[in-house]
Amino acid sequence: MATTSSEHPLSGVWKPYYLQAMHYGPSSVKTHLLSHLPSDTSKAFIVTGSSLATKTSLISQIESLLGSDHHAGTFASIKQHAPVAQLDEATDAVLKDPAIDTLISVGGGSPIDSAKVISHRHNEKRSKYLHHITIPTTLSAAECTGGAGYTDNTGHKVGIFSPALVPQVIIYDCTFAKETPQKLWLSTGIRSLDHGVESMYHPNAPDSPTRQLCLSAIAQLFEYLPKSRKEPGNEDFITRLQLAAFNSLYSLGLNLGGGLGLSHSLGYALGSPYGIPHGTTSCLTLAGVVRLKAEKPEDAEQLAKVLPYIGRTRSGDNRKDAVAVGYAIDDLLKDLGLVTTLKEHKVGEDQVHKIAKLATRTEEGRLYDSIVSLVKSKL
Repeated sequence: MATTSSEHPLSGVWKPYYLQAMHYGPSSVKTHLLSHLPSDTSKAFIVTGSSLATKTSLISQIESLLGSDHHAGTFASIKQHAPVAQLDEATDAVLKDPAIDTLISVGGGSPIDSAKVISHRHNEKRSKYLHHITIPTTLSAAECTGGAGYTDNTGHKVGIFSPALVPQVIIYDCTFAKETPQKLWLSTGIRSLDHGVESMYHPNAPDSPTRQLCLSAIAQLFEYLPKSRKEPGNEDFITRLQLAAFNSLYSLGLNLGGGLGLSHSLGYALGSPYGIPHGTTSCLTLAGVVRLKAEKPEDAEQLAKVLPYIGRTRSGDNRKDAVAVGYAIDDLLKDLGLVTTLKEHKVGEDQVHKIAKLATRTEEGRLYDSIVSLVKSKL
């Protein structure tokens, strides 16, 4: 990957996405949703999961807001990791109605990614991307990139990317996010932490705004995730965490290029193949990867900058400070009750080398051996 930013000398370039609007705060959906439809005659199709549709009133609220003038249909069967079978069904439903010009995704990463894939397929068939309004209810930050993933019939993750797939409008409504189960909420907060930390040492991340916003996001996540655990209904804490999720990833923009980093690569190797949610994969991988990255001087230099943002004092030794960041992440996981093992997810020692191969795309070498050791430590 070609590097477009440098610390010595300080130089770089920022290539932002285009975002029409990002709203946040209580009742933002009710206040702003209709104003972001492309036209007075727009027809919108809702993409979501069954839990939100059947266990809450959130989807029916959106359907009522849209009314018969704007509501074209709802697909409420998106499952974890976006299996292709459900994507096929949803895509067929959208393609059958040529009046549909807007997708409204509601939920976490799977509905948001599914809406991106539907838009991608619509463009392949009709030469037009669909307008995408997203209402995230987790902290996964899937709304912050033009990438999307789904699971094919073999159980492997398939990725697509286009700047045109970045949602045009993001609405962070804390009254919607209050419906999210606490463990899912907190673990996806660690997913956002994963985004922010790995953006710090991403070779294309510019110092401004990306790394500065990521430092802010990391600080907010360390402060407000424990507070949100103690007061899960506190709307101010929810909103601050939603903004931290946004800051953890959106500003990387087109600088993202390929993958985000090693923790994410390892997370993808654990996610779809073993049915582990990506919030949980970040709980398993991030701290260990940070300690591995501490051995690389240029990465340690960026990671050491995190320490004062999480209430710790820098020693002046970048390697030592970067390792301390990894242990601080471990402490945060303990505080949040998110410590887990691979065996809890029915992943045994016989899978270690397969996981390492998927994550590193090799079967030997120093990195491969390090990942084998990391995975074994999480059994």
